[in-house]
Amino acid sequence: MAANKFMFATGIENSYPTILLPNGQEKRVDELEKAKHYDNWRRDFELVKEMGLEFLRYGPPYYKTHLGPDKYDWEFTDLTFGALREMDITPIVDLCHFGVPDWIGNFQNPDFPRLFADYCRAFATRFPYIQFYTPINEIYIAAFFSAQMGWWNERKASDRDFVTTLKNICKANVMGMQAILEVQPEATFIQSESAEYYHPECPDMFDKAQFMNEKRFLSLDLTYGYPVSVTMYEYLLDNGMTRDEYHWFGQSDIKARCIMGNDYYETNEHLVKLDGSIVPSGDVFGYYVVTKQYFDRYHLPVMHTETNIAEPRAVEWLWRQWANAHRLKQDGVPLVGFTWYSLIDQVDWDTALREDNNRINPLGLYDMDRNIRPVGRAYKKLVTQWKDVLERESYGIHLNY
Repeated sequence: MAANKFMFATGIENSYPTILLPNGQEKRVDELEKAKHYDNWRRDFELVKEMGLEFLRYGPPYYKTHLGPDKYDWEFTDLTFGALREMDITPIVDLCHFGVPDWIGNFQNPDFPRLFADYCRAFATRFPYIQFYTPINEIYIAAFFSAQMGWWNERKASDRDFVTTLKNICKANVMGMQAILEVQPEATFIQSESAEYYHPECPDMFDKAQFMNEKRFLSLDLTYGYPVSVTMYEYLLDNGMTRDEYHWFGQSDIKARCIMGNDYYETNEHLVKLDGSIVPSGDVFGYYVVTKQYFDRYHLPVMHTETNIAEPRAVEWLWRQWANAHRLKQDGVPLVGFTWYSLIDQVDWDTALREDNNRINPLGLYDMDRNIRPVGRAYKKLVTQWKDVLERESYGIHLNY
């Protein structure tokens, strides 16, 4: 039996990059731990049900689960995914969220794609009924923060390091999808990728902004085998990618199994200043315009896979994001889902996880004590009002039972 559903969703934030503390020690930032999910996972799933939501972006902590080559610890994963199945919550499985196990090292490891594909295959074998996956979350951001900005994991800061990390993560993403399809041929992959745009402050910065506006597509270009521009092709080859490595991506037919998930925050649009620096610009264009650019490039079904903003602006931001998303759908873009991310407040995202301050960011539908926030009430009302209407429309996600 199958159903045609619009996927109203939330997520449980499960980032786990490594950062360098001021004392020189490396630390794993585990958002599941900081949000007390390990102690409250059953209650968190109950909150999903209380919200009236059927879909949850969620994944096991990769660094704790993949212990070595062909070695896995499924204890926590069995508990949580068993409960999700019992509670009739459909997971969109997030298998790698900004970090890798210590024994792999970091995203610069050339063995990462093969090892990650093994993990994906093992997960799908253990949970063969699961249909929806985000193999690797926000590839562009993972590569940019880890190997261009020097903030996370390998903490590199060069174009060459960025290209190395990017090609490894993209290859892991494609190989992971292929491995899952070996086990679950009905799998659907929902990329969760940051939808970016760069505005020039003045005419002198137009070329740099244009370069960044091509670079922002690289993660999806490689994943989907989309031909890059000459400028980006030269950039990739000048920074270590070989012709054979580039053409490998064009041989995959994985795109047909994909939904293009776009994440949009107030910080996703940028201003390229006269001195060459890049700063946040705020939502100048907004989700509609930026996502339409991505859709026009790839022509894939779209899901709004992440958004949030801190109290007290959250309710108004939710309305604006939904208005943008629904307008896209009305204008013919096959929008299949919408997500407020995340269920519970987050911790230290005000510094992009670079600092271990344990500062609570009021971004969730519920606070750390699992009390509903105003945006939680607003989202619950939105879902109730729109759910049945959207499911009567001509397209949605094909859900297998």
